Amino acid sequence: MKETLLKTEKLSKSFSNGGAMQHVLKNIDLQLYKGDFTVIMGASGAGKSTLLYALSGMDTPTLGKITFADQVISGLSQDGLAVFRRDHCGFVFQQIYLIDGMSVMDNVLSAGLLVNKDKKALVAKAKQLFKAVDISEETQKKFPTQISGGEAQRVGIVRALINSPEILFADEPTGALNSKTGLDVLDTLTRFNEQGQSVVMVTHDMRSARRGNRILYLEDGVILGECDLGRYSPGDAQRHEKLSAFLNDRGW
Repeated sequence: MKETLLKTEKLSKSFSNGGAMQHVLKNIDLQLYKGDFTVIMGASGAGKSTLLYALSGMDTPTLGKITFADQVISGLSQDGLAVFRRDHCGFVFQQIYLIDGMSVMDNVLSAGLLVNKDKKALVAKAKQLFKAVDISEETQKKFPTQISGGEAQRVGIVRALINSPEILFADEPTGALNSKTGLDVLDTLTRFNEQGQSVVMVTHDMRSARRGNRILYLEDGVILGECDLGRYSPGDAQRHEKLSAFLNDRGW
């Protein structure tokens, strides 16, 4: 039986838009499981990123409850949410947000030092992660403006993993990349998931979505269904057909 890592109860999020209330998430009950590669799909405006931000403590719900392990995080203060994110979550965004005035290595260490003050141990761990994503020692010394978009996104993944998060949240991580570099990033996320890293990824891209073992489809703030694809295997035509049929049934 899978271990529940995070769950929501009647999760809702609303915004005031010109005096009218816009209900972006509507009474979502959801469980995320340890070791899963969960993908959230849906049309533009469905609430995908809003759901991801709520699950990760980057935003607070209007109503409902979010529980991580045995901790209710939906009632935490902003400072409490910051501590939760620091200690338990890693983030990979479409825009990578590396600090231009710092080397690639220092960008990663700056995140790690928020949790672990042992710089020697952090450097050793960073080098291990850089090796896993094929970032050379020479590249580690460069500044973000001196590396490619694909390299920068892989650096972003290392930065997200430096504090050994229970969950890695990814919001359209290949959205700004070309086909080849996007595939490299997907391969990287897949390898870490195969090693036990829990991943929650928002995407509208079929190629990216096929990497997940669990696909959630969101429409107008409601989860309309989910698809179990099993573990990723390259060249699995049935996987593509199953996901296509699932999405077509929901008007994708």
